[in-house]
Amino acid sequence: MMLRLGRLSGLFAISLLLHGASAFAQACPDAKSLTGNLPLPLAAVRFLADDALKGRLAGSDSERCAGDYVAAEFRRLGLRPAGEGGTYFQSLPLASALNPHGPGGTGRNVLGAIAGSDPVLAREWVVIGAHYDHLGEGGANSLAPGERAIHNGADDNASGVSAVLRAAERIAAGPRPARSVLFAAFTGEESGLLGSAHFVAHPTLGDGKMIGMINLDMVGRLGAGPLIVYGVDTADEWRSIVDGAAARVGIAIATRGEGYGPSDHTSFYLKDIPVLHFFTNTHGDYHKPTDDWEKIDGPGLEKVSLMVADVAAAVANRTPQLTLRKGAGQPPKPSVGGSGAYLGTVPDFTPVDRGVKLSGVTSGSPADKGGLKAGDVILAIGTHDVADLQGMTDALNAFKPGDATTVVVLRGTERVTLPVTLGSRSAR
Repeated sequence: MMLRLGRLSGLFAISLLLHGASAFAQACPDAKSLTGNLPLPLAAVRFLADDALKGRLAGSDSERCAGDYVAAEFRRLGLRPAGEGGTYFQSLPLASALNPHGPGGTGRNVLGAIAGSDPVLAREWVVIGAHYDHLGEGGANSLAPGERAIHNGADDNASGVSAVLRAAERIAAGPRPARSVLFAAFTGEESGLLGSAHFVAHPTLGDGKMIGMINLDMVGRLGAGPLIVYGVDTADEWRSIVDGAAARVGIAIATRGEGYGPSDHTSFYLKDIPVLHFFTNTHGDYHKPTDDWEKIDGPGLEKVSLMVADVAAAVANRTPQLTLRKGAGQPPKPSVGGSGAYLGTVPDFTPVDRGVKLSGVTSGSPADKGGLKAGDVILAIGTHDVADLQGMTDALNAFKPGDATTVVVLRGTERVTLPVTLGSRSAR
């Protein structure tokens, strides 16, 4: 999600049909030797989050290995190529004027499809997507400041990609849905939703129309739940579809209405496409080198994958199509650079009435030194009210590194005011 153990055990040949770039020659780990007899979805997490993939930084050779793996899985599952030139890939520039930390170079979205069975409805598309890039060895988005180490991104977002693959496997088993379904692995999400933004601006679906998008980002730590589902107010029918699928699979859910957030569904909702975002919440390993595949809840990930397949099939087979609701949440504000003031909190996205709930704080950060704790709900920073994450961002942008202020939190039923001295993002 944007903010923000293995071994190399063999090589496999990369076919030109899969990667569509004859100049590319890359030694990649052998998938079978890493995954053994693991089934989807856990097998994909095991491969993508291995040290040999070096953190899947967008545009890197190791991310190309990840993309080739996803394309090979699409082909194995019987999905037809839905990228450019008869391949599974769509190339895009990764340089971003809006993000000075963007990786630059060229990245690839990975796209596979199941054609709809209805001769009329097949021109309408349901998209199931997840980003497959992560942070490489850390950098500006890491929450392990100063630590140069491979960030494997097992939950963020090998888990989402694996759920896309498992959903594809389930839907491909039939019966074929009336509408077409696109399965997408996006690059450049960690650098500003680059891959998904490029896709919605340059779709590879011919004269097809996208009528709904399901985004999977950090879905590997369900545990006792709940599964958080954003976007249920972006279409009139989402709530009943989601509630029914959750009941059939046996997952407790918490729903949120807004269609915008720091992940790829935002790119689609900005184009008036109804969206959902599935998410099993943040944790202490978020954007750190410790987000490893052994910590993934395999049975929980299987449940999430099957629920996604159920929801997608319901949308692909229903008539008429989803009824768009505009204005569900606040669209992202244009970046003005910000002040660089740093607090060091890790949000917990379990719904609260007001404020920003914390799942933890970064060790040694201003939040840690000021006494903020997991479970606190931030209500204000200085004189600035904090209604939600955007409000928290706006509040921090009103300060400079080194400013002393206060943070008001709700701790249980008690309102507590804590003194903090804000740090610098660049010094993390």
